[in-house]
Amino acid sequence: MEQLLRNFFLFLSKNRFFTKLAKRYGLRFGAGRFVAGETIPNAVDTIKKLNDQGMSVTIDHLGEFIDSEDEAREAADGCIEAIKAISEHHLDSQLSLKLTSMGLDISEQLVMDNMRRILDVAEKEDVFVTIDMEDHARCEKTLDIFRKLRSEYEHIGTVLQSYLYRTVDDINALNEYNPNLRLVKGAYKESPKVAFPDKKDVDDNYKEIIKIHLLNGNYTAVATHDDEMIEYTKRLVEQHGISKDQFEFQMLYGIRVERQEELVEEGYKMRVYVPYGNDWYGYFMRRLAERPANVAFVLKGVFGK
Repeated sequence: MEQLLRNFFLFLSKNRFFTKLAKRYGLRFGAGRFVAGETIPNAVDTIKKLNDQGMSVTIDHLGEFIDSEDEAREAADGCIEAIKAISEHHLDSQLSLKLTSMGLDISEQLVMDNMRRILDVAEKEDVFVTIDMEDHARCEKTLDIFRKLRSEYEHIGTVLQSYLYRTVDDINALNEYNPNLRLVKGAYKESPKVAFPDKKDVDDNYKEIIKIHLLNGNYTAVATHDDEMIEYTKRLVEQHGISKDQFEFQMLYGIRVERQEELVEEGYKMRVYVPYGNDWYGYFMRRLAERPANVAFVLKGVFGK
């Protein structure tokens, strides 16, 4: 049943009709639990509260289904506005973005132009930018663009997903760039031709890439809500004498809040992934797909008082 729900929500996440409908009717149906609002001021208020609790943040201006160069440039403008807000309000926050929202499916030149505009401001304002990883079909393009930009800019990182067979090779190949990487399990529906179908294999590969990246001496963001992975990381860094300055834990806004607070109390760096914007539907559906138990929270928010 859980796999059926996962597939159902992943199917819905790619539905353009529902995406447009969601934009029209705003953050209803429980999405407010996972999305910080539709505007930058909404996001700034949320970041301030999280910072006051000792948590760092990465902010994501949500965007799905970019079809034109104008939309891509508008999305890039939104990212620049977010960077400036982070600097102006002295927030402990980074920025995350998807290359599809920068025009990846339109042209590489458009993406590079938009990314350089963003990174020029990010370098000036000392704000780190992470390129989110999307589905397998876009993985190689994403890493190629990351490599090109990493040779020009310091304030940039990207994401690798443990459910892909290729990831160990990717993490080794990227080592020469001394990359700051966010390591995740993965949230897209992929073919067994390119991704591990069994959870145990995904988990084992996740542990492997955490170990490789940390022992290579690179900064590692362990983005998980899984206690087994959190405890594995704690044991690993203790065993190898790895400083707490070399890694952090990351979790999504609105999920396992008490666990986030516990990690802060234990002295670990905790970064919360905070999305905002009116294009929230696809992100929301993927969060429900990752953990169908979240549906109970949504139903309670819609129907319960």
